[in-house]
Amino acid sequence: MSARLVVVEGLDGAGKNTLTTALVAELTRRGHTVGRLAFPRYGTLHADLAADALHGGQAGTADSPHAMALLFAMDRHAALGELTALSAANDVVLLDRYVASNAAYTAARLGPERAEEAVEWIGALEFDRFGLPEPDLQILLDTPVDVAARRAGAREAADPGRTRDRYERDATLQADTGANYRRLADSSWRSPWTVLGTDPDVSAVADLVVVGT
Repeated sequence: MSARLVVVEGLDGAGKNTLTTALVAELTRRGHTVGRLAFPRYGTLHADLAADALHGGQAGTADSPHAMALLFAMDRHAALGELTALSAANDVVLLDRYVASNAAYTAARLGPERAEEAVEWIGALEFDRFGLPEPDLQILLDTPVDVAARRAGAREAADPGRTRDRYERDATLQADTGANYRRLADSSWRSPWTVLGTDPDVSAVADLVVVGT
């Protein structure tokens, strides 16, 4: 990977898309070329299977944390060529969610007794076995769970086609996932991390993104 690979992580409704969009505009204004990709890649095979499962389809696949994690991991593996091309063509590649999301959600679903096992498995699967590039920086939007939930609910109300899925409707899962995200950040899992609050200053975040470009 030649571009600087930067990931924006956080709960459903944390503001990842908003921040990523603003960063693209700010970095472009500064003269940087920017590639962008969001996971899951809805409209592709594995992401759509996962979405269907989280809305009650696929014969109960969503009941298995490992089955869901595999679908999300395979979606990223299928995007490896796209990631490589984006990196070759740009100064920065911004990702809205990446491997840490799988680690945080899977750890939350398996519970504290198996959280470390889940994180190790996801890292070994996606980075080591699938060969996905490790990030240069991971940014956690540590938006409070209630704020993220209100935003996700408002998004659903504004767009009848955007029904919240099983994960998004589960307040306990969202809270546990947030705690696991913070543990990943505290341990600098697979890269340096920066933890930000709600509605961060875009210019300051852009300064972090371009370090080393």
